[in-house]
Amino acid sequence: MMETVDLILHSASQLCVVPGGDMPQRGTALGDLGIIEDGALAVHNGRIIATGTTGEITSQYTATRFINGNGRCVIPGFVDPHTHLPWAGDRAEEFEQRIAGATYMEIMAAGGGIMSTVRRTRQATIEELVAANLPRLRRMLAYGTTSAETKTGYGLNTEAELKQLETIMALNQVQPVELTPTFLPAHAVPAEYAGQTEAYVEKVITEMLPAGAAWMKKNGITLFCDVFCEEGVFDLHQTRRILETAVSLGYRLKLHADEFAGLGGTKLAVELGAVSADHLVKTPDTDILALGEGNTIAVSLPGTPFGLGHHEYTPAQKILTAGGALALATDCNPGTCWCESMQMVIALACRYLRLTPAQALVAATRNAACAIGRGHEIGSLEPGKQADILILDVPDYRHLGYRFGTNLVKTVIKKGHVVIEQSETL
Repeated sequence: MMETVDLILHSASQLCVVPGGDMPQRGTALGDLGIIEDGALAVHNGRIIATGTTGEITSQYTATRFINGNGRCVIPGFVDPHTHLPWAGDRAEEFEQRIAGATYMEIMAAGGGIMSTVRRTRQATIEELVAANLPRLRRMLAYGTTSAETKTGYGLNTEAELKQLETIMALNQVQPVELTPTFLPAHAVPAEYAGQTEAYVEKVITEMLPAGAAWMKKNGITLFCDVFCEEGVFDLHQTRRILETAVSLGYRLKLHADEFAGLGGTKLAVELGAVSADHLVKTPDTDILALGEGNTIAVSLPGTPFGLGHHEYTPAQKILTAGGALALATDCNPGTCWCESMQMVIALACRYLRLTPAQALVAATRNAACAIGRGHEIGSLEPGKQADILILDVPDYRHLGYRFGTNLVKTVIKKGHVVIEQSETL
C-alpha cells in the first residue's frame, strides 16, 4: 500500500537537492547541486520526506495535493543571511550625493548614512515599523527568499534596539519569511555620543548587551551579536571587547568585517568562532587563509559595492582556494543596497565574484542557511529538511545568474504550503 502524504511535486526538469546534511559546501567543492532529472519530492507535515525521480516517488507515495512541475527547475528556497530590516524611511537623497562624488564615510561623518535612518527608526512605533517592512518582506518572498537574517542597529539606544527586536518578532507572526534576529547595537556611534566612542562601547557592554540577554531569556531565543568593525566606527580592540562580552552572555557571533579597510576583523571572527564574517572586500590574504582553517562562513554582499558604484568585491576565488565556505546575501538596507532579490545577488556574484551558477546557487541556499545557524533545517531539499521550495519558470538552474532584472520564480512553497503562485513570470 502506498503511503499518503500532504504534497507531491513531480515532473521537474531538474530537482536541485543541494546535498550535504547540515554542513556548508567548502572550497572547490562548492557547487554540488545533486540534480535529479525528471525529479520529484514528497512532503508531509511541512517537511520533505523523500526525493527521487517522478517514477520513484509516485510509485511509493500518493498525496492530498499534487503539483506538476511541467518541466521546470525546482530549487530550495533562498536564504538571505544578511539584511538590515526593519527600518523606517529611505535615503534617496544620499544616492544622489554619492553620484556627485561623496563617499559613504563622508556622508556618515556629516550626520547622514546610518544616523539618518536611526532618527526615523527611533521615532517610529512598532506598528509603523511593521507596516513599513511588510511590503519589503512580501517582495523578498515573491523573489524566492523563504528565510532571512535581520538586524537591529537603527536604534542605538537600549529602548530603540529592543523595539527593533520586538518588531522582528511581530513580523515573524504576520508573514511567511522566517526571520532570524541579530542584535547590532554597535552599528555606529549615535549622535549623542559623538566623539565619545569609548563611552558608547561601555554602554553597549554594560547596558545594551545585558538588556538583549534578558530579552533572549524572556523570549527563549538565542540572538546573534554583530559589530560594524571599520575605520571611523569601531576598531578591532573595541570589537573584541563587545564580542567577548556577548559570548559571555550567551550570544552567538557575526561580524561586519573588512568592508572599507582591512582591520583584521575576519581573523578575529575566526578566532572567536563567529558563525559568519560578512563583506570581506578588503580582507588581507593572510586572513583569508584563516577562513580555510576555521568554521566561520564568509558572507559576500556583492550588491553593496555595486550599489555604491565601487569596483572591488569580495575575493571569492581566493576564499574558495583557501578552502573557505562562502555564502551570498543581499545586505538589504536603505542606504547602500536596497536590494530585496537574491536572484539579483546571484547575477552579480556570477559576474563580479566569478562564481558559476551552481556555486552561486549553493551559496544562496545551503551555505546561506549555515551562515545563520540553520543548516540543519533549511537550505536544501534533503529528506528531513523543512519544505521550503521554489519552482522556477525556466528548465535549467543556469538561468539564475544568466538572466537578471526578471523574476524567474513561479511558485514559492513555505513549510509545505504554497504561499506565492505567479500566473506568469513578472
